[in-house]
Amino acid sequence: MRRTTGWRATGPTELGRTPIERRDLRPDDIAVRVDYCGVCHTDLHALHDYDQDTNAHLVPGHEFTGVVTATGPEVTSFSIGESVAVGNIVDSCGTCAMCAAGQENFCHSFPTLTYGGTDRQDGSTTLGGYSREYVVRNTFAYPLPADLDPAAAAPLLCAGVTVWEPLRSHRVGPGSRVAVAGLGGLGHLAVKMAVALGATTTVISRTQDKRDDARRLGSHDLVDSTDPQQMAAARDTFDLVIDTISAPHDLAPYLKLVAMDGTLSLLGYLGPVTVQTTDLLVGRKKLSSAGSGGRRSTAEMLRFCADHGIAADIEVLPSAQVNTAIDRLRRNDVRYRFVLDLSDLD
Repeated sequence: MRRTTGWRATGPTELGRTPIERRDLRPDDIAVRVDYCGVCHTDLHALHDYDQDTNAHLVPGHEFTGVVTATGPEVTSFSIGESVAVGNIVDSCGTCAMCAAGQENFCHSFPTLTYGGTDRQDGSTTLGGYSREYVVRNTFAYPLPADLDPAAAAPLLCAGVTVWEPLRSHRVGPGSRVAVAGLGGLGHLAVKMAVALGATTTVISRTQDKRDDARRLGSHDLVDSTDPQQMAAARDTFDLVIDTISAPHDLAPYLKLVAMDGTLSLLGYLGPVTVQTTDLLVGRKKLSSAGSGGRRSTAEMLRFCADHGIAADIEVLPSAQVNTAIDRLRRNDVRYRFVLDLSDLD
């Protein structure tokens, strides 16, 4: 086994520094020195649900960048010293219809997650990127374009590809009208990408305080969701509404914003929802969702972001301040993504 250092959950609100073990490299593995890892709302949920009595180790982190330090004997796609990125999926069955279609994120036998997943060969629980080293199957790592800052690129591997999926599947481009509900870790990247794709882009927010930020990100307008007049004026306007709001909420006001034959795509809150069929019927509107992305889509997204200068707006903290980052994220005290610098684990 390979030994490294990481941040392991010690309870539902805190993590502690601890030695952790990685597997010896398999023939198609690479070892990655993790330099930067984003802090995602999924990490909050995982910590909240953590039960130390189960004895299951929890090391969060599923959006990170780093450098290859070793390769298995069958690896030809990466070399030592190369910059790479890894997202929230590190393996899949590779044979089902979804994997064959390049949508490993929808693998019929469920993809192996970067942390809290089950390794497909030895059955061990995967430990995430809040650590100085990660061992991953080489086909689930991606070359990091030189034009992308490694710290600001880390959130692209989760938040970025999550919003990229609906933008691409709904063929957003010049002439498209896109609204982004919620301007946070997901939302700010959705705005940047929609604008770069050529769409007329609007932010839907509960507060006018986000107007300046929305414009800085490239948004053409902001609609205050608490203002009935503004919401009424925007009715039946958007071909695609990307809903990144993480808390339970009423979907009806957002469906009213969708144009005929348009789509409301839920990305933030993935729990049970209630929808009146007539809200879909009037205008032939569609309700959809998306999560993460397959290997092809993730690689495409990274190239697009490099070509258009897109990266996350981040606040970098040394990994020793991981509990500060978790606490502030819980209070939504970040614009727009925390990224941990793991170099202090050396």
